[in-house]
Amino acid sequence: MRHLIYILWIAMFSHCSDSGNENQNALTASKGSSTSSNTDALARRPTYPSYNTSPLPPDPNGMPSNATQLAAKINFGWNLGNSLEAIGGETNWGNPKTTQALIDRVKASGFNAVRIPCSWDQYANQTTAQLPAAWLDRVKEVVQYCVNDGLYVILNIHWDGGWLDNNINTQAQASVNAKQKAFWEQIATKMRDFDEHVLFASANEPPVNDATQMSILLSYHQTFINAVRSTGGHNTYRVLVVQGPSTDIGKTSTLMNTLPSDPTANRMMVEVHYYNPWQFCGLTADANWGNMFYYWGNGYHSTTDPSRNATWGEEDNVITDFQKMKAKFVNNGIPVVLGEYGAIRRLSLSGDALTLHLASRAYWDKYITQQAKVNGLLPFYWDEGSLGDNGFGIINRQNNTVGDQQALNAIISGGQ
Repeated sequence: MRHLIYILWIAMFSHCSDSGNENQNALTASKGSSTSSNTDALARRPTYPSYNTSPLPPDPNGMPSNATQLAAKINFGWNLGNSLEAIGGETNWGNPKTTQALIDRVKASGFNAVRIPCSWDQYANQTTAQLPAAWLDRVKEVVQYCVNDGLYVILNIHWDGGWLDNNINTQAQASVNAKQKAFWEQIATKMRDFDEHVLFASANEPPVNDATQMSILLSYHQTFINAVRSTGGHNTYRVLVVQGPSTDIGKTSTLMNTLPSDPTANRMMVEVHYYNPWQFCGLTADANWGNMFYYWGNGYHSTTDPSRNATWGEEDNVITDFQKMKAKFVNNGIPVVLGEYGAIRRLSLSGDALTLHLASRAYWDKYITQQAKVNGLLPFYWDEGSLGDNGFGIINRQNNTVGDQQALNAIISGGQ
């Protein structure tokens, strides 16, 4: 479902304390492959050169917080969506180039963290996996904008053309791991001087449906951790984020019974996303498996348009889902990042229907944020820059103002 969601986004908008080792060991003790047209090419790809060319001794300065302590410093976050991960270039999915003024607005709006979805493979030399210096410089510049404002940053490898997501299978496993190693050695080395305000995330929404694929995904996460730690310096202590299967809470609860091994204790978080019910949050046309919902939540159902009221995925489901993550990870010293959540606005409605829908959407934003905080999840709202019909956006990137005050107020209220 998560992979389906991402494809729908692309069609819609082009995305669219140190006792943690014992806790992680306790988690480990509790306990159909996807294919792609380029799998054979991946399997034949030669070993890339090592890009860990300047490893440093461990440097704990500026890195005092373990994952739980760092999580306590993050209130609620915002996604710089459809920008640095845009295929074809930073502005290719409809947003202007990211500036310090935009990040200043994000901070002024109340967020204290930014997730930066990022593409790398489209810029890489496909023979050597070398990343261009200019792109590494640009990404570092945007990260610096956030750090300048005292914001926490999660920098990831996003869908990125699917080089990882489309190849969670045994045939491509060795070559995907080789590219994961090469990319993260370069990214980690470039970003190494940042202090604990910067976190790295292994992937985005890796589609996994069974234990075999889960094992392969864990190997990709292990390669990520090994590559980052190998560069040393601040990266020895940096908090790292690994994604649950499909970043789906149900699958993560069921399949993610082992975490990668980390030589640095207590510096790991798990990531999931939340767009439930999808019929309310993102579905833009009735489907054979279900129809669009316009109204969600207790007190926000329509009496005049009852066929569009949510029939599942309401408050009780949110509580149940988030409590699963709290019980499995948070209570065991492993913070959980709610890396994306959001619901589209349906501006094709009018009159009382539109008013009720927008109020319902704001209630969803508030409730998800609130329940995330109650259960120890770190909420990062998905903003892809669109303020129009079917858009998620809150910040107007054309003039660096708040474009949806109602939604912003809801998130702030939920995060308090």
